[in-house]
Amino acid sequence: MSEPLIHIEGIGKTFGKHGLFRKAEGFRAVDDVNLTLERGQTLGIVGESGSGKSTLLRMVLRLIRPTDGTIRIGGTDIWSLSGAELKAFRRRVQPIFQNPASSFNPRQSIASILTAPLEVHGIGDRASRLRMAAELLERVGLPADALHRHPHQLSGGQKQRVAIARAVILKPEIVLADEPTSALDVSVQAQVLDLFAATRRELGLTAIFVSHNLAVVRQISDQVAVMRLGKVVEYGPAEAIFANPQHEYTRALIAAVPDHRNLTRVPEPSEGVPE
Repeated sequence: MSEPLIHIEGIGKTFGKHGLFRKAEGFRAVDDVNLTLERGQTLGIVGESGSGKSTLLRMVLRLIRPTDGTIRIGGTDIWSLSGAELKAFRRRVQPIFQNPASSFNPRQSIASILTAPLEVHGIGDRASRLRMAAELLERVGLPADALHRHPHQLSGGQKQRVAIARAVILKPEIVLADEPTSALDVSVQAQVLDLFAATRRELGLTAIFVSHNLAVVRQISDQVAVMRLGKVVEYGPAEAIFANPQHEYTRALIAAVPDHRNLTRVPEPSEGVPE
């Protein structure tokens, strides 16, 4: 069998070890996590705040160095990369952050936000980059003239659509999304989730999607990992976990959802003007 596209083995992260005014042992945010993901699949990571979900995602993004363990993408340890290989990794793996307002430069136009990755990687000239940005905006349900706006002129849902566009403009293999709908109204969440799922299918993306919302995770995930106190306490196919959870913490999370007996896939949003 071929190796999974993403292979996380024994990953752990300790913060504050031996730091000033810290306990000598530090704080163990992620502890011995082992996960794999096949090409084209989506892994949903769910758990309460402080469970280590976002820290794990940031290690896969190579934003935080693990204390121990390895992360391999396409069989290569991502922390062994440098120079041109690291630049290629940055193009291959793209993030969608929780709050686009904080990840956008408020002084930049949407055109600048979308074309900057193309410029960094030497793709096209100014005219072709603007054309690609305009085409991608229309694909995510925004008019091309949104290129001339600034982030403060867009709603939350519109900014998150721009964030999705920015993540896929380089045609990556992998998208890593950290709570991308948590700051949105429920109706807008459904629209953005539908867009995310459609974009993933259209481009054949592999994705990791972090959320505390069980309905969201079930809607879009092939595999689910449940995290608690830095550890993965349950991991497997989404339908199996939601139909027959084995760990008491997973059962408690499901039971905490209103009318959890009907926790099924979120229906497709009705058609209308995108938020």
